[in-house]
Amino acid sequence: MEEKGEDLEPNWANLPTVEFRRLQHKSLGQILVDSETISAQELEEALEAQKEKGQDVKLGEVLVEKDLVSEEDMLKALAQQLDLPYYDRLPINDIDSELVDNIPIQFCRDNKILPIARDDFNVTVAVADPLNIFPLDDLRLILSTNINMIVSSPRVIDNSINRVYEKANDASQKVIDELNVPDVGGDTDLDETRDLLEASDDDKPIIRLVNGLLARAVKERASDIHIEPFESEVIVRFHVDGTLQDKMQIPRRHSGSLASRIKIIGKLNIAEKRIPQDGRIAIKVAGKDVDVRLSVLPVANGERIVMRLLDKSSGGKRLDQMGIEQEIYPSFCNLIEQKHGIFLVTGPTGSGKSTLLYAALMHINTTDINILTIEDPVEYQLQGVGQIEVKEKIGMTFAAGLRSILRQDPDAIMIGEIRDAETAKIAIQASITGHLVFSTLHTNDTASTVTRMLDFGVQPYQLSSAVLGITAVRLLRRLCTSCREAYSADEYERAQLHLTKEKASKIKLYRPGAGCERCFGLGYKDRVGVYELLVFDDEMRSLITATQDAKEIKKLAIKKGMRTLRDSAFSKVILGITSMEEAVRTTQTEDMDDEVIS
Repeated sequence: MEEKGEDLEPNWANLPTVEFRRLQHKSLGQILVDSETISAQELEEALEAQKEKGQDVKLGEVLVEKDLVSEEDMLKALAQQLDLPYYDRLPINDIDSELVDNIPIQFCRDNKILPIARDDFNVTVAVADPLNIFPLDDLRLILSTNINMIVSSPRVIDNSINRVYEKANDASQKVIDELNVPDVGGDTDLDETRDLLEASDDDKPIIRLVNGLLARAVKERASDIHIEPFESEVIVRFHVDGTLQDKMQIPRRHSGSLASRIKIIGKLNIAEKRIPQDGRIAIKVAGKDVDVRLSVLPVANGERIVMRLLDKSSGGKRLDQMGIEQEIYPSFCNLIEQKHGIFLVTGPTGSGKSTLLYAALMHINTTDINILTIEDPVEYQLQGVGQIEVKEKIGMTFAAGLRSILRQDPDAIMIGEIRDAETAKIAIQASITGHLVFSTLHTNDTASTVTRMLDFGVQPYQLSSAVLGITAVRLLRRLCTSCREAYSADEYERAQLHLTKEKASKIKLYRPGAGCERCFGLGYKDRVGVYELLVFDDEMRSLITATQDAKEIKKLAIKKGMRTLRDSAFSKVILGITSMEEAVRTTQTEDMDDEVIS
């Protein structure tokens, strides 16, 4: 049986109507044996297990349960047995979202079924279980037409369901056209358990507009939504992979109703438009639980709104998923596994500091260690870790929370950020008295972090004895592997990358392409970390005690083999992970004259 991929026939909906009978004389097990997916011996074992479980249990379920075949391989064999096409991908952009207008999303999710095309006489439906005919009968009644089947995996169908219903609910311009009066009514509270993709036509246009914005932002992996009112229009921008992108323009007259709707679901005072307000929204989009941090700021033309999106279902990344180079990974792990001392992470806002600290905590988190954190805000819940949120209005500052944490017998402490002299001194004192402390600062590189701590009033001898190491982090945009373009390095790029002409001839560099569906036309998709790790050894401690010159500290660190941020970024360029332009843009604070490319 020929497997189908992304390029489906133009008339692929015009398939023969399926009769529920086996068109192949071979059994499912024999098809799997003939295709060398399983051996005859493994088939015999599976048949014996099926007998023990009872005839109601399907052979395919036994094979998958025993890990003899993947779910996809089993479905391919079943499709072949029933003479049905199997598709490992579905053409999501070509699916008419009107096909699901009268079909609840939960029906499709529960039954792993999705209408994907129609002609004058039939609707073609993708199914994950072609033997389950009951939902097909329901669809036949709902759609009043004949049903054709193709087979695909549950994972592919689930993803397609979300994408199609997102498209069905992302009629932003249509909603804007429906907005006539800035009326939000009194029955507009958002149901936190309701999936935003289940939006109803009965919802008021402003509700559907806000739901659509949130759903689209989650779909496009936005970290923030910016709603900015100007004199004649409201601009909506998404923050994706560290860059802001214009997404929508809304007529200025709807600014008030849009702000009121968002303030209602964030439980803010809709009558107060003179002072800033902060709130929080819990939503669900495509089965994902998303925490939204809301900030409303009065400006000249209305209220400027920023919503930060945190996907709670994604959890934190493990340390080995952070992109830390193999050359420094063992040293990094050694530092965070110490029993006492302070480990600092530095970088500008949005550079990945908190994500790295979460990964470090997950790495050391075991049942015999008491870990406590104080954060502003708590971004992700970590199992087995006590997490405290800063609330400055009631006096719960980093310094106050840290003093209380020290009475809780902690082994490791994470301080979200060192912002003032008091917090810095308590953190240093805690690390000297037998605690392992993690924290962040806002500095450009590792060496300047030493100067910043001294500015907070920490004594050089305290700093040199307490600090284990400092790492600086940045996030580079990854090139989209589907549309990136290869090219050969020119003379300038060879010099920057320290490549000889001969070596450069064997390496292909990449730059962003024209964009594709996978990267939403941006040329980049996702981000990867680059790191600079400064380890405090005896020589470094002696230098810090003797002098506080950041240039001298960096010079010694490079001499001892430290890879700078730009070194790390350029290594990602050579590997084809990112572009030269992105590497230079992200590490532009580096002094190229001091670079030693290894």
